[in-house]
Amino acid sequence: MPEPQGEELARVRARREDLRKKYLHPLADRGPSTVSGVHHLALICKDAEETIKFYQDFLGFPLVELVENRDYAGSNHFFFDIGNHNLLGFFDFPGHEHPPWEETIGGVQHLAISVTADQFAAAKKRLDEAGVDYLGPDRGADNSMYFRDPNGVGLELYREDLGLFEGELLVK
Repeated sequence: MPEPQGEELARVRARREDLRKKYLHPLADRGPSTVSGVHHLALICKDAEETIKFYQDFLGFPLVELVENRDYAGSNHFFFDIGNHNLLGFFDFPGHEHPPWEETIGGVQHLAISVTADQFAAAKKRLDEAGVDYLGPDRGADNSMYFRDPNGVGLELYREDLGLFEGELLVK
């Protein structure tokens, strides 16, 4: 995807600043959220077993449930524990062809998962040993590693505590 340049880049940056001034309130002035959190994020996979092997066996996210999709007979709906009572869910749709992943409006650009420094180092070692291509942590993303799962889903392992972004507390 081409990045904006010149006048367009200046316009985009000015628009961001306008949005920050209009909508981004200081932490002390922000009210509480009206919800208790994300129960699960549901994504589509092309192969249930390949996805289970990647998330459970390779990344270490325990599979905690595997049931039939109530909306599509024969389809699996399964969940992984990604910590802090959060779940990552997947559906497969046997017999239904899906196009390959594409960065588009409404699509998931990437899922950032908070990890400790030790978890980050262990994951980096596993990625290196498996020959998985990733971006980071030495290319302007010191606390991140970006890579794709077998379905094309972008993942980021983010070496920072939940609720922080670049050391700044974003939520109370």
